[in-house]
Amino acid sequence: MAGPLAASALEASAGNGHARRKFHEIHVVRQSRTTTEALARIGALYAIEDEIRGKPADHRLNIRQTRARPLLEELRTWMEKAQRSLSSKSETASVIRYALSRWRALTRYTDDGRLEIDNSAAERALRAVALGRKNFLFAGSDCGSERAAAMYSLIGSAKLNGLDPELYLRTVLIRIADHPVNHIQDLLPWNLAHDLQSHASQAA
Repeated sequence: MAGPLAASALEASAGNGHARRKFHEIHVVRQSRTTTEALARIGALYAIEDEIRGKPADHRLNIRQTRARPLLEELRTWMEKAQRSLSSKSETASVIRYALSRWRALTRYTDDGRLEIDNSAAERALRAVALGRKNFLFAGSDCGSERAAAMYSLIGSAKLNGLDPELYLRTVLIRIADHPVNHIQDLLPWNLAHDLQSHASQAA
């Protein structure tokens, strides 16, 4: 994902995740009818995403356009009405302003079936990077940092393809010395997934 799609995806996914989290944080501390209804309405949108996760992009787009968009329009109207009834200094009003001021980004995912409603999956994938970021200050050089990034990409891709990263890397290191350089793509995680998953099943 690159260019305008990457930028819009980042803005949209981060915004949705933050808006939902902010409502939940207020609800835990000081539950109200407004926070309860906000979470219920947002939860309905996430329920749709649970149904279509992993489906083809065109199918996801169609479902979002027919089911999620009307719910989003209702949510916007409700938020605007709720905002007028709250003190401008209240935390709930602040969260509503946050959501309304980013409405275009928050609803961007309904225009493209490739986008996710939020960035939770990306945050989980980067958790290991965040935990080790102090160590990465001592990568030694720009080249060292690039190699570390490449390793993280391979490990992350192996996980996304259902592979044990250690088994995947061990397999690549065994095969790479005799592997034709013009067919190096054969060693990428998704191209080895079938063989390694079969091997893991037999070992079990």
